[in-house]
Amino acid sequence: MNDTSGRRDFLKLGMAGLATAGALTAISAEKAAAQAAPDSVLRTALDRGKLIVGTGSTNAPWHFESDAGELVGMDITMGRILAKGLFDDPTKVEFVMQDPAQRIPNVTTNKVDITIQFMTMTAQRSQLIHFSRPYYVEGVALLTLPGSENKTFDKLLANGSATRVSILQNVDAESSVHFALPQAQVMQIDTQANVLQALESKRVDAAAVDLSTVRWLASRNPDKYFDAGKSWYSMLYGAAVRQGDLDWLTYVNQTFTIAMFGHETALYDSAFKEYFGQEPPPRHPGFPVI
Repeated sequence: MNDTSGRRDFLKLGMAGLATAGALTAISAEKAAAQAAPDSVLRTALDRGKLIVGTGSTNAPWHFESDAGELVGMDITMGRILAKGLFDDPTKVEFVMQDPAQRIPNVTTNKVDITIQFMTMTAQRSQLIHFSRPYYVEGVALLTLPGSENKTFDKLLANGSATRVSILQNVDAESSVHFALPQAQVMQIDTQANVLQALESKRVDAAAVDLSTVRWLASRNPDKYFDAGKSWYSMLYGAAVRQGDLDWLTYVNQTFTIAMFGHETALYDSAFKEYFGQEPPPRHPGFPVI
């Protein structure tokens, strides 16, 4: 029996199993502290033999179907990281497709063990669920055309009121663009596809979209899109779990931390490079910076 399976089997014992085990051998404080609460998702998932993750399937690079029909993306990788920690097998996870409006209800009603669906952390949402530690810092960024004379942020800024920027229509759209480009003309458009189409047809000089979208498109289609090199307005993405289950929340947080900053970074690093076209920053042993 290896250490991973041993810890997993011990978690499955429950209090009755502990009593029996205690009659046979002394239970160390370390093992006793590792016990999950009887109603914790941590114990439920281990007993079930798989993790259930609520997510989506239509938003690259977060969750989408590959050309082979496989569900992939950064959110999907984070689910597989949790499954690998639980079962030493990243495939032992069931992904439940859900509308964004179901992200919180499906957690609070125990339809899913966790929601991992590019969910922005807010104080209001934190009153309904617990968020994990952030696994990505999203922002607004500028997508331009590689052949454009004004493809860099410095050029767009220097052009002042002659710069035109498309953005998805919302109440904060104009102020969001003007935070980075104070004099730019702002074109608010009804859908994200049309925001990009305005750039491709050269009706605008830049499209203001999510940083992850800029990195995804620019890395996958360098002949079609260019990262202007400017991002702002940080937003944290975290996974959602039900309130009151500190054993499960602690497991999720620690597993994410290990995958992002510790000694088991292979899955996270591979996904970060695949979906954002960048190498994660190096982790240097020494004083913790996580």
